[in-house]
Order: sequence, then structure tokens, then C-alpha cells
Amino acid sequence: MGRFDVDDAIGVAAAEGPAVDEPPATDDATLIAQSWDDPSRFGEIFRRHGPQLHRYVTRRLGAPAAEDIVAETFYTAFRTRGRYDVSLPDARPWLWRIATNLMRRHWRSEARLLRALARTGIDPVIDGLADRVAERVTAQTASRQLAGPLATLSARDRDVLLLVAWGELSYEETARVLRIPVGTVRSRLNRSRRKVRAALGGADPSSEQEAIDHG
Repeated sequence: MGRFDVDDAIGVAAAEGPAVDEPPATDDATLIAQSWDDPSRFGEIFRRHGPQLHRYVTRRLGAPAAEDIVAETFYTAFRTRGRYDVSLPDARPWLWRIATNLMRRHWRSEARLLRALARTGIDPVIDGLADRVAERVTAQTASRQLAGPLATLSARDRDVLLLVAWGELSYEETARVLRIPVGTVRSRLNRSRRKVRAALGGADPSSEQEAIDHG
């Protein structure tokens, strides 16, 4: 019987770089079901979603914390894969929910990072991040203007806002991650937008705000 090793998978994914956006031949639910008998099949779940999850957590908490959280997310997912609801073909909400729960241990660190960016204008996360997140969250958008308002949001409002804007999840997927109704996602997102806009004097300083609006 095969096995899945998270540390090996992380090394392979780092060497290969970002996964190519191609329609998968087998959906996530099928792969997870197959991994019940052949654990090595779970490696494909990491290959598909590990790089994107790593970028998201890095954007929020920085690289050192991201390494630990992504590894723990996939260890947890692998251990609990027998309880996965195979009626859900896309595993991203499941993985993002595990990661979100783990990140809540670090919400104070995230707020401190945002406050430091707002104060200094120096983003320790964005430097050198040459991938799709860097394209969407440019140095201009991750600016002192935006970081300050983000730091003032409650943890639950910031989760909704950033799952949509930086995690690239739909409202429905965000609702599944947080286990709240879609209507609650919309209300928290609207509240967050209002607070950010009020702090920015009603202006949209960058394309990131547009991404938030149309997430």
C-alpha cells in the first residue's frame, strides 16, 4: 500500500513551482475516496491546492508561519480524509477551513503585521512574492493605506474579506469554510468594505479594492 508524506510533497511542489491551471481529470472527492485504500493518491490533493494555500497564508501571516500552517493543514486533512463528504467535488473549502482554524491562533500576529505595514510602509510579506498573489495584491495595493483599515477589522470580518479577496474563494465557498450562511458572508463583507472605504476617505486606492468588490 502506498503512503502520503506531507514533507516530501512540500519539497516536490516547491521544486515544480505553481501548478498549471488545467481542468483535473479526476475531481478532488474521487481522489480522496481513492486515498482511503491508496494513501499516495492524496499527494495529488496537495499538488493541486498546496501552492495556492501557501500563497494565501503567506500573504496573511508571513512565510515562517505559512510553512507550519500549510504542513499542519495537510497532516490534519490526511488524517481526517475518511470523514470527507465525497458529494463535494472541490476540496478547497475543506482545506481552507482547516487552515483558517489554525490561523486563528495567530490573529494577533496578523494584526501586528498589518499595523507595522501601516506605520512603516514596508511589507515583509510581499517582497519577492512573484506569483499570482503578487499580481493581484501588488505593492501599491498592500500599502499603508489599506493595511491600516484591515488591522482594525474584527478577526471574523477580516477572515471573510481576505478569503474572498486573497483566498480567491466564492461567497458560497467562503460560507462553507466558515460554516456560516451565505447571507452572513455578504453582510460581513459589506461591513468590511464600508469600514475600509471610510478609513480611506471613500476612495478605492488600488485594484485590490476592486478585487474585494467583485470577489
